[in-house]
Amino acid sequence: MLLLALIAGACTPQFVPAGPTVDEPRLETAHWVTADGLELPLRAWLPEESPHAVILALHGFNDYSAAFEAPGAWWAEHGIATYAYDQRGFGEAPHRGRWAGSATLSDDLVSLAGLIRARHPGRPFYILGESMGGAVAMVAFAENPLFSVDGAILSAPAVWARSTMPGYQRIALEIFAHLVPWGYLTGEGVRIQASDNIEMLRALGRDPLIIKRTRVDAVYGLTDLMDQALASSGRITAPLLLLYGERDEVIPKDPTFKAWNGLPADAKARQRLALYEDGWHMLLRDLGAEVVLDDVAAWIADPKAPLPSGADRRAKAVIGETAEIGAAD
Repeated sequence: MLLLALIAGACTPQFVPAGPTVDEPRLETAHWVTADGLELPLRAWLPEESPHAVILALHGFNDYSAAFEAPGAWWAEHGIATYAYDQRGFGEAPHRGRWAGSATLSDDLVSLAGLIRARHPGRPFYILGESMGGAVAMVAFAENPLFSVDGAILSAPAVWARSTMPGYQRIALEIFAHLVPWGYLTGEGVRIQASDNIEMLRALGRDPLIIKRTRVDAVYGLTDLMDQALASSGRITAPLLLLYGERDEVIPKDPTFKAWNGLPADAKARQRLALYEDGWHMLLRDLGAEVVLDDVAAWIADPKAPLPSGADRRAKAVIGETAEIGAAD
């Protein structure tokens, strides 16, 4: 504790939050412009006909909007439009590798959601967040009570908060974040598998837009976000589909189930947990991703009907009655 007190004053994590407002946010062809004037790359996968639903998707940590290339194309074939953008500090967005802060990331989501919903008036509108993107979505829902959408889809949301980490991890993070916040972590030697889709993982390794050397203070900022996401679960009342792979080696199951059980009891009739026995962290890009994509499309079409894969019924069997929604199987 004395060591922590001594180093706390030495350095602090350096974030790059949003600047002052300079204009109204607006949509362009291949990017959108934030209120503080940043251009964030935007991708879209649109059906040939007018979509019957719209998804705004948020990528995970060190990833970027191309993460939804395959899911977006699949959903477009099934009449669902998908939009995704590079969040600040990731992909081709400004301040690459620097952490913007939870409030800035969630405010960006709320701003863009309004723009895209206005582009598709009268169409059901959903937020989908993968890993870090799921945490950003959770914070946005909890901190913006007027943030109204037809539903949220959280794929392995990043809820591995400090309260669920071993003590040595929390202490090490504090020391490094305040001693060498500008230092880099590469993940070399860490034996964690994110998916069974090995060709996809190799392609990510070759992709220059995937961040492979991560600043220590970015990891610290991500942990702050995960703290907020887990703490926010009790204030999320939107219709929700939470997806989790039982082979996930990135986000542990205990904080994931804690987040699920922390959702408001009076909202559970509108919320669904789906567990995939052979699913990994990158559920939407696993070899069995089509099963998950079909479940998402089916839930959008009828949120009260059982999922085609049976993953919601598996959740009920694994963690008990708390996984059940209001509608009967």
